[in-house]
Amino acid sequence: MNPKSFIFCIVLFSVSTFTFGQIPIYERFEQVFTSNKTYDDPIYQVQNFEIVFTSPTGVKKTVRGFWDGGDTWKVRFMPDEIGTWTYISNSSDKGNSGLHQIEGSFECKASENELDLYQKGPIVHFPGTYQLRHQDGTPFFWTACTAWNGALKSTQEEWDYYLENRLENSYNTIQLVTTQWRGSEKNGEGEVAFTGSGHIQINPEFFKRIDERIDEANRKGLLVSPVILWALPFGDGTEYSPGYYLPIREAVILAKYIVARYQGNHVLWNLGGDGKYYGDLEDRWKSIGEQVFGEGKYQGLVTLHPHGLSWVGDTYEDEPWYEVYTYQSSHSKAEGTVNWINKGPVTDRWSKIRPLPIINTEPLYEDIRKDASPQDIRNAWYWSVFAAPVAGLTYGANGIWPWLREGEEIENHGPSEHVKRWKESLELPGSIQMGYLNQLFTKFKWWELKPNQTLLVHQPGEESFDQFVSILSDAENKLLLVYTPQMQTFQIKPIFGKSYKVTWFNPATNEYLPGESIQIYQILTFENPFEEDAVLILELKE
Repeated sequence: MNPKSFIFCIVLFSVSTFTFGQIPIYERFEQVFTSNKTYDDPIYQVQNFEIVFTSPTGVKKTVRGFWDGGDTWKVRFMPDEIGTWTYISNSSDKGNSGLHQIEGSFECKASENELDLYQKGPIVHFPGTYQLRHQDGTPFFWTACTAWNGALKSTQEEWDYYLENRLENSYNTIQLVTTQWRGSEKNGEGEVAFTGSGHIQINPEFFKRIDERIDEANRKGLLVSPVILWALPFGDGTEYSPGYYLPIREAVILAKYIVARYQGNHVLWNLGGDGKYYGDLEDRWKSIGEQVFGEGKYQGLVTLHPHGLSWVGDTYEDEPWYEVYTYQSSHSKAEGTVNWINKGPVTDRWSKIRPLPIINTEPLYEDIRKDASPQDIRNAWYWSVFAAPVAGLTYGANGIWPWLREGEEIENHGPSEHVKRWKESLELPGSIQMGYLNQLFTKFKWWELKPNQTLLVHQPGEESFDQFVSILSDAENKLLLVYTPQMQTFQIKPIFGKSYKVTWFNPATNEYLPGESIQIYQILTFENPFEEDAVLILELKE
């Protein structure tokens, strides 16, 4: 699928009214259509409401509109060309003169917003690459925070505080949920997104607070990654997982609605959350994905957020709508989990399937295990980033994702009195150290780095799983990053007698420690100078 970057600047042209205006490029346009019919069951009675936009250069882009309550229908779109855009609407109810064959035009102008999303464009994927990029080609190092309940529960003041804190700590993406689910059966106003199962009714009021939260994140320059259908397939919580219990038809209807509502924003879609997308459920999810995204009537990249320790890269690599490999390494520091990250399907399969970004979007949460130290949290991060071509990582805290406040328990997750509240969790060590990880990689041409374990003489992880050493390098070995999860020694093979500048990085403190320049013409032994984990940086001296 070609990178999509629509952003709309729109003006409504109704039967008797024409409005003209200007919208900056890469900002969301919203247009209201007023139906001349009142429907008892609008999402079923109007099966298709689509708008075809024509760009200044003649490129046509079709997106779906959505019902917003009463007789109000809307379209949201993001234009990616400066100049005059035109559009025309089409409704399956051709007798509705308020929805069908409405024409209009608008002017799209240059943006004065200096944030990257508005100067460099939305986040896309260029075929044959392993990174996310802005539309202008600038690499985007995914640095996300899991705030599943953020848009459902936060007040405007809380949300603003949270977003500002994430920006201060170098985050650029927020992951959140867009319906009721296992972790929040209702939103802050007691509303639900929909009711029913075999036949559903959508509640537009539920989504209005999510509109505000996503808009605010985008205004601050943050990408949002919404989960459309939570899909936990087993254990407690299946009754709160619309992606699991809704019939395919209703799952598609709900998903199309959510996509239409937020396609004009800067988003990267998670079609499912915590789901099983393989085996006996594979056909179900491929059918949902094809029906929602297969026609290309949307903006934004698409992935699936799987349950822990599951890999679906091979399963979905031939699905054109699936554009980012994401996985969840689960909330454990045990040997099986560590080996799954370092020796499992990610490391084994990344070079053998279609090139796409590969990102761990739910590694070990901070404050979820009493026996998991900040070092254990960092181990999971760095092992994940070093396991495939570098693309980014997600942080999670056990008090942030549920938006846990004083006196509350995490819904449907058992006792949580030991868990720090959401605001306090923002100051946890890992919450801040994730920013250090971002700052480390963005100092270099990180998009050129791929795993290169062949440079290691011997793998300490063969003796003890928690000593696994990971190596990244560019194609010509001009830059090497070596991650050691603890204080230990390791050896690097000769690299054609090249001379390198040596620097050690402390992931816990953001400290850089210069070392003596070396010439690697024989096996060299390195010893971590810090008490915990470290990154060795070797830069070729020209």
